[in-house]
Amino acid sequence: MLLRIPLRSAVPAVLLAAALASCAEAPPPRIAPPPPAAPSVSLSPRLVEMASAYKSYIDRTTAIAPTFSDADSVQRSLTTGVASEPTQMARGAIAYAAVVALQDRTFVEGVRVYAKDTAQRRQIAYEILKDPAYAVGIQGSASAAGLVIAALGGEAQRLYDGGKAVKQSAYDVQKQPWSKGDIPAREARLANAKSAGASAMRGDVEQTARLQQASTGSPTLGVTATTASPPYTPTVIRGLAVAALAALGEAGDANFDQVTALVAEPNTGQCMNMAKLNLYQCLAVARPNYEDVFCLGQHAMMDTGRCMIRAAGLPEPYEARFIPSAASVAKGYNQPKKPAPKKKRKS
Repeated sequence: MLLRIPLRSAVPAVLLAAALASCAEAPPPRIAPPPPAAPSVSLSPRLVEMASAYKSYIDRTTAIAPTFSDADSVQRSLTTGVASEPTQMARGAIAYAAVVALQDRTFVEGVRVYAKDTAQRRQIAYEILKDPAYAVGIQGSASAAGLVIAALGGEAQRLYDGGKAVKQSAYDVQKQPWSKGDIPAREARLANAKSAGASAMRGDVEQTARLQQASTGSPTLGVTATTASPPYTPTVIRGLAVAALAALGEAGDANFDQVTALVAEPNTGQCMNMAKLNLYQCLAVARPNYEDVFCLGQHAMMDTGRCMIRAAGLPEPYEARFIPSAASVAKGYNQPKKPAPKKKRKS
């Protein structure tokens, strides 16, 4: 005898089996990939080299002591003082300012807020490249600007003060007979000075390594300062702009050509160039050794220091505003004449 199973009893079993099969074959839910990590803080090694060339020159020149014992000691110091190329000095100052600004954690963190989102990061970078002053509106810019002004201005003041001491020694050294002797190989030393002043500047290896480390935010420069409110000079603004691009991860080798447009600042370059021309004119007419000492102190050191004090936005020293002509140097370092005392009227 055959048993008949009602058809309605088999239907739920079939549906259950189909349901279980469909569950087994369903793909796992798709999980969105995490957003790409923000690029790290990065400053092109070529920009760091610019900063190192500038800083190395400042360090070597501020180390010149105003103590000269013979003509050779004068020429050695002069060789150090003339080895600056005006355009590179102006560019290097901005690159160095960027490294200094990257020491400010508040500023770096203020920039990094915009580095996480790719579209936002590129938009901020575009705005900075279009107008460097855009970086002034970023949180922490005032404290970073304070560091830049303190670093550039402080070192420039030391260079100026050192030059003033060297210039004074041009008078003091005249008590020594050798100082009144003719400068050896005058034409050759002038040609060498012009060659050194037009040659590419190079930073010291140790200095370059130190600045490369500092550009990543490592506290290696030891610069301290209070905040500085705007307005800022073009040199300070451009230093902040390059630092902001580095904090965004947009100032590496891949962006070098774009970023280098920000380190061009014509005003400081022109000031440096005028100082260098005055130096060459001074050397061209100088004859006794003590006149080379004067040229070194006034034009290679004081005038260059004055340019950088101005670039930092600090008040210029009063003495630097009088720059004697080469002709007056040859005639005995004429200083500004004091006004003659007024004669008392006879009653």
